[in-house]
Amino acid sequence: MVTTTPNETRRRAWKAAAAVTDPELPMLTLADLGILREVEVSEEGAVAVWITPTYSGCPALAEMRVDVDRALRTAGFDDVEVRTALSPAWTTDWITEEGRRKLTEHGISAPGRAPARPSGPVPLTLLPTRTAPRCPRCATADTEELSRFGSTSCKSLHRCRSCLEPFEHVKEI
Repeated sequence: MVTTTPNETRRRAWKAAAAVTDPELPMLTLADLGILREVEVSEEGAVAVWITPTYSGCPALAEMRVDVDRALRTAGFDDVEVRTALSPAWTTDWITEEGRRKLTEHGISAPGRAPARPSGPVPLTLLPTRTAPRCPRCATADTEELSRFGSTSCKSLHRCRSCLEPFEHVKEI
């Protein structure tokens, strides 16, 4: 009989959960996006996984939970619970360098640094934040926003003024 240490079991559970792909950006894993927050394995072998949605109303959250549960059960874990962590709130700064590279490879402009969040009350701003993301195809910053919303609400639609190609940009959150 092969025995594993608690750390080895946790690493195996993390690896299974980390490999789950995002339903809206399937080139990225939940680990690439920074959505996978924590994995714990109890002495009895129960696995608890915490994921943080990209925003509180994310329609893909239910599918992510099911996919993480399935991945862990496929990896041999029988007692699985997927939990949602809303604090701290997810930020695009949690996207890994590998995740940013994959976005660009797939023609999606990766986000820049997220805006600084003040402590205390959040000031009301009535105008949208405008960004000039680099074109993922030719890398120029000479781009224009076509629509504040792309195929998902966390992306905006842009066009490059140099190569004239349209592209989506993951918004800085």
